[in-house]
Amino acid sequence: MFPYIPISKSDEDHMLKTIGIESVEELFKAIPPSVRLDGDLNLPLHKSEIEVRQIMASYAKDNRDASQWTCYMGNGTYDAYIPSIIPYLTSRSEFSTAYTPYQPEISQGTLHAIFEFQTLVARLTDMYASNASLYDGPTAAAEAAAIIFDKAKGDTLLVSSTVNKNTIEVVKTYLKYRGLKVKLIDAKAYETDMDDFLSKIDDQVVGVLVQSPNRYGYVENYDPLMKEVQARKLKSIMYADPSSLGILKTPGEYGVDVAVGDLQAFGNGMQFGGPHIGYLSTTKKNMRKIPGRIAGQALDRHGNRAYVLTLQAREQHIRRDKASSNICSNQALNALASTIYMSLMGKDGIKKVAINTTNKAHYLYKGLLASGQFEEVYNKPFYREFLIKSKLDIKILQERLKAHSIMPFYVLDEDERILQVAVTENRTKKELDHLIQVMEVLS
Repeated sequence: MFPYIPISKSDEDHMLKTIGIESVEELFKAIPPSVRLDGDLNLPLHKSEIEVRQIMASYAKDNRDASQWTCYMGNGTYDAYIPSIIPYLTSRSEFSTAYTPYQPEISQGTLHAIFEFQTLVARLTDMYASNASLYDGPTAAAEAAAIIFDKAKGDTLLVSSTVNKNTIEVVKTYLKYRGLKVKLIDAKAYETDMDDFLSKIDDQVVGVLVQSPNRYGYVENYDPLMKEVQARKLKSIMYADPSSLGILKTPGEYGVDVAVGDLQAFGNGMQFGGPHIGYLSTTKKNMRKIPGRIAGQALDRHGNRAYVLTLQAREQHIRRDKASSNICSNQALNALASTIYMSLMGKDGIKKVAINTTNKAHYLYKGLLASGQFEEVYNKPFYREFLIKSKLDIKILQERLKAHSIMPFYVLDEDERILQVAVTENRTKKELDHLIQVMEVLS
């Protein structure tokens, strides 16, 4: 068979000699031996194309995805409904191959799609302006932190411990290399501890980051916290689940400075954890600090509507020291999927999905408690996700679920046997009843 290797051994030797080294290994000598692979990959030296396809197909069979098993996992990635029109439209070549719209005269379709995305996100969150999208929710939160630190005198951001752990870690990483700090606000009964929040405010604190609903699915009332934030002239960031905004208070209604979140559940699949799509919307005051780009609407010389890149406060277009971010791209294709989803569903549709999800989550919650295999953790309002305590050993429970083609639950605390369960609009009553029956059999 033909080995598809781009260069011959003589080519390789010539290239090594040109750069003054004797082996390919020397190229990687800067990488510490402790993190390098010791030995060859556990792969056969060569196979035919037919054999490779067969091997890869056998590997793929080991995957158990949401098309085969019922999914109750969440914690940031959700098995949400994707209308069939979305993959049809986003797979069209003019969208899937579109490049960055540097030249507006030949990028009107892409710019129009971005403009509509921004408009829909701004309306969804009740904020003044949105950018063209970011890589995912956690990086959007980190970029929001950069916005509120701009020209600030302090060096500390307070972050509620009820924010998703992944988001917290990304924010910490971003701020660490800017010489800025993150202080966590304690959680009390799985909600932001107001007393701890107030005790940690000092002259170095610039603002606060919270999540709605919080990482456990509980719906926190942030009115008292926002009142304190505004009275002390601090800045605020809210990481908001977009699907909840059809029924819950929006970031704009809370009066936050920057709203962020992840739109994966709006028309994008779970995709084994990514790519996702982050959104960021903010007030008019902060508009020129938004990372990435903003597409705007204008008129051409004939008076026809045209779209342009209005704001590009990034290092490719202005001096590095003036740039608000080094983000030079956006998730345009994923954003298009979310745009189609929001346009298709409309206000009423998004509200109905939120109500449907809430009703199903509460139905399952009550059914699992009634099965006799679980205990209540806290009696609090929740959206889409909830905590529940298992009376069974976690491993026994998870094996039981897998035996019935149900994905294992997310384990929040193995010692306390606390699990987190997510329910989306994709779950049917038949599936919910099946899960409840599986638990009842164990009684």
